[in-house]
Amino acid sequence: MSFVIDHIRQVDGQLDRLEFLESSAVPESPETRSLEDDSKVFTTHSEEVLVRIEQLQTAVKSVSTASSSRSLLRPSTLLAILEQAQLRKLSLDTSIQSHPKPKSAWERDLEWLLVSKATTQTYGLILNILLEQTIPLSNDIWYWDEVLGSNIYTGLFSVQTSPLRLWQWANDIYCDARSRLQFVGNVSANDAQRTRSLSDQWRRFYGLVKDSIRDRSLVDMRSKVMSPITLCRAEAARKQNHLKRLREMTASGLGVLMDEGLTLDVGDQGSIISKNCTDEMDKEEWKSVVAKSVVLLETVLRHVTALELGPSEFEDTVFLSVDEDPEIGQDHSTDEQVSSRLASLTGRLQQILQVHMPTHVALSKKLAAEYGRPSRLVRYWVLLLAVCVFSSTLLRVFVNRKAEILTWVHDLGETTMDFWYNWVIEPVKKIVGTIRHDKDSEVAIMSKGSLAGDRASLERMVVDFAMDNPSSSTGVALSEADIADIRAKVKEGDLTPVLKAYERDLRKPFRGTVRGDLARALLIQIQKTKVDVEVAISGIDALLKSQELVFGFVGLTPGVLVCLGTFRWLSGFLSGREGRTEGKRQDQMVRILRNIDRILTASTPSDNGMLSYRDHGLLLCEVHVFRQRAMRILPGDIGREFLEEIDELVNIRTGIIRQVKVVERIRWAYSKWLR
Repeated sequence: MSFVIDHIRQVDGQLDRLEFLESSAVPESPETRSLEDDSKVFTTHSEEVLVRIEQLQTAVKSVSTASSSRSLLRPSTLLAILEQAQLRKLSLDTSIQSHPKPKSAWERDLEWLLVSKATTQTYGLILNILLEQTIPLSNDIWYWDEVLGSNIYTGLFSVQTSPLRLWQWANDIYCDARSRLQFVGNVSANDAQRTRSLSDQWRRFYGLVKDSIRDRSLVDMRSKVMSPITLCRAEAARKQNHLKRLREMTASGLGVLMDEGLTLDVGDQGSIISKNCTDEMDKEEWKSVVAKSVVLLETVLRHVTALELGPSEFEDTVFLSVDEDPEIGQDHSTDEQVSSRLASLTGRLQQILQVHMPTHVALSKKLAAEYGRPSRLVRYWVLLLAVCVFSSTLLRVFVNRKAEILTWVHDLGETTMDFWYNWVIEPVKKIVGTIRHDKDSEVAIMSKGSLAGDRASLERMVVDFAMDNPSSSTGVALSEADIADIRAKVKEGDLTPVLKAYERDLRKPFRGTVRGDLARALLIQIQKTKVDVEVAISGIDALLKSQELVFGFVGLTPGVLVCLGTFRWLSGFLSGREGRTEGKRQDQMVRILRNIDRILTASTPSDNGMLSYRDHGLLLCEVHVFRQRAMRILPGDIGREFLEEIDELVNIRTGIIRQVKVVERIRWAYSKWLR
């Protein structure tokens, strides 16, 4: 949605309020007499009049912005509605007949309301066309700025346009030689010259071509003095100046239409038509505003592409044409004159929709194509030529290395699938198993029953050793209580019986070795060391188990990061928006806000402190782009408040000083989204 739609809805709402004021009026003495006169018409042609009123009401609803699905209708739809209403035919028939059938006041007002709403729709279509034509011109002007700002870009532009210049030169030579040949053929009078052979004719034509080239060389002596880069810079500057003039003219037309078109001022109490509907001058003012707006639309479309005029001359020409138009100054006091005026306005509306709008669009496109940036074929023909030249070599390389390329593609696919399953799917499965306490997903360094078996084996070994060597423990045969006590101490890590025997055998190692007690004590201590190691490892297992979910997410993180980075790059590459990040959007908004501030501060205000029509049109274009960019970033509530600021910014009647303050308020109030 743009400010054009908001403005059209506002004007259409004023017309609806106007219709409500008329329909809700209470007829009094003079109106009562007119209604009594109308009652005679209803009694004679009641059914015909009612059908006509119903037809007009249907047409009015179809062109209303509130009832239609689209705010702006297509020109073909508007033309069909006007044709079905038969306003021109019925009005002309009424003016031709010697005794025309009188129309009721409500029927006449409905016809004028239909013309007013159709004018509003046409007004919105033309505003939209001018807006859409002005905005892209800035990109072409920036393109010429780049060409003029760098010798490299100027040289590239010279190479890109060299085939066009060569074709133009050859065409000029051919046309000049052909015109000379025709002139020589016309002045030749004798038959001998006319019956020359084909070779002689070609020889003569070739001589004329050489003469044309020689003459052209003398004419283009100035271009030989100047370098090709200088000539290209001059051509780029010329096209840029024409584009700037076209943008200024279109912006001036946009400003004129926004400020002077359909300036209805219907208040809640009815400022154009009073609440009692007794002031005919108010009715004439409403109709005069509509008539003036139709003439203004037609005049702007006819003169807005005249680049030989400047913005000031264009505005003077438009207002002079509107003031001198016979539709504005004629007297329309009688019913025949009113009917003729309605038919004339309807015809001019249809002429605007059928002729002036398509002609203006075609001419604007022609001017934009003539002075805008070259086409893609002109800009990229060098690259296309290089591709065509080296395509056979590239194709030969691909054919010769077909097997290797297929192998690379196959390996790339397998690597991608293995990465997906091993680094994404499997870690996710392990995390799910950890959350569900799945036994297969537990992290462990040592098997579950290893520590218990080795500890039981150590207990049996110590008990057997103590029973075989009671002297190392109590000195007498061990009882069940002594064995239980030894088992309890072994669980706590106490191997006192074994260590005592080990210390005794160390005094006489040879005897201990022969008896085997020393070797047995050493093996028991090795088993004890194994149990101690397993106890330490079990502690590490418990620590890993408590952080099992953390390790699962750590294992999943590399795969997820790689996948997210790849998907983000692919999405940006396929959509062509890798460069349009949030930061660049904010930079664009800042630049547009700078352009708005520059337009306001560099403008020359009028006597009443308002912008000129040209500056107002340029301001509307910048505000339109700024509004579209901002609505993509701002949240809902902030966006609605932002639209209030925009409405106040484009309101020219507030004055430049207040508009500059609005720009400052936007800068600090929405700085969060502009940084």
